[in-house]
This record gives sequence, structure tokens and C-alpha cells, in this order.
Amino acid sequence: MNEVIAGVLEGNGLVFAFLAVGALILVSNYFSHKLTRGRLHGSAIAIIVGLVLAYFGGLHTGGERGLADIAIFAGIGLMGGSMLRDFAIVSTAYGVDLQEIKKAGVTGVLAVLLGVFVSAIVGASIAAAFGYTDPVSMATIGGGAATYIVGPVTGTALGASSEVIALSVAAGLVKSVVVMVGTPFIAPLIKLNNYKSAMAYGGLMGTTSGVAGGLAATDKRLVPYGAMTATFYTGVGVLLVPSVFYLALVAITGG
Repeated sequence: MNEVIAGVLEGNGLVFAFLAVGALILVSNYFSHKLTRGRLHGSAIAIIVGLVLAYFGGLHTGGERGLADIAIFAGIGLMGGSMLRDFAIVSTAYGVDLQEIKKAGVTGVLAVLLGVFVSAIVGASIAAAFGYTDPVSMATIGGGAATYIVGPVTGTALGASSEVIALSVAAGLVKSVVVMVGTPFIAPLIKLNNYKSAMAYGGLMGTTSGVAGGLAATDKRLVPYGAMTATFYTGVGVLLVPSVFYLALVAITGG
């Protein structure tokens, strides 16, 4: 019986991957609501659990693809691959209303550009401090410090190692969790109480899940505005970090 079930799951790997990830998100959202009252977004919990499962999956199989090295979870390798990842980025961008983003004016645009480059510079500097001094690694980890989407996209485009790409994801995850937890506490200090400040905040922070979770715990009415500029932040990061930022690092390091 077990062999029959395993055969069905292996033969429908991608479908089972969607089922497994959907179940993980459902459980993560439940714990987010019950244990943190929404302060730690369900997506962050799901990512943390996913990284832990990938780690133990790699230990179990001795492979390099985490759970995807286990036959019944092979579909996760496709689901988490670059094709569906890039499709998700594009589909998210299509949901943005340009008329709304214009309300943020020059401040919103500057917030996005400043947020991307400051995060990337900080991430690249920390990477260099820990010995990752080549431009590819610095750009990839710097992109991860922007968001955990920009990091892998940058690493894939520049040919970074899987280790460096994993570090970029970890950097983005830490940032997302910090933004989620910290937003309600700093909101009164920075007057984060209207749609313009929410747009500027989303543009500066950039991590969509972190901004959405933090604003939800602050004032749910601000979530669409912060998430909107955060989405643009991701698009700008994907465009500029593997190109402009990487070339700047090459010029600076001589690599």
C-alpha cells in the first residue's frame, strides 16, 4: 500500500508539491494568528519551517537540493525553481495600480531607489566582512539583504554558488522578520499613520511580506499602500542589482 501511495506521489510531483506547500502555509497562518496575533506573518513562519525542512532533507539524503532529493518531494524542486519564481514576480507586479503609486509622488520613487541601494550596500559590506569579497557573491548577498527574491534572482543571473544564494535567502528572511516584528513599535515614532507614509515605508523596507505583516499589526488600512511600493521595490531590485549594482562592485573591487 505504501509503495502504491509513494508511486502516485512521485508520478504527480508538482501537484503534491502544491499540496504540501499549501498545507504548510495553512498551518503557518494558523500559528501566526494564534501565537503571535499576526505580528509575525504566516509567510515568514512558512519560510523558516521550509528552510529547516530543507536542511534536514539534505542531511537525510546527502544531496544538495534539500527535500527535493527525496523522491516524493521532487516536485518541490520544480515548484521552487526559477521559472515559477519569476512568474510569481511578474504576476505580482501586474496587480499594482500605477495610478495609486503616483500618489506617493517623488517621495515614493526616491524611497524605492534609496531602499534598494542602501540595503544592497549594507548586505554587500557584511558579505565582504565575512570573506565573500568577489563581486558576484557581494551582489547576490546584497540583493538578498534587499529581499529574499532579489538575492536568488541576482545569484542565478550572475552564476553564484548555491551556498551564496542560500545565504542571500537567509539575509532576506531575517530582514522580513525584523520588519514584521519591529513595524508596530516604530510606527508612532515615524508617524506611520497615513497612506503616504505607508508608501514611503514600503519603498524603503521593500520586503513585501515583512511590510504587509508589520502594517497589518499596526493599521490594516495601510497594508495595500505599503505592499504596493514594496512590490515595486522588488521589481526595481531585480532590475538594478544584477546590473548597475554588480557593475559598480566590479569597478570598486577591480574584479
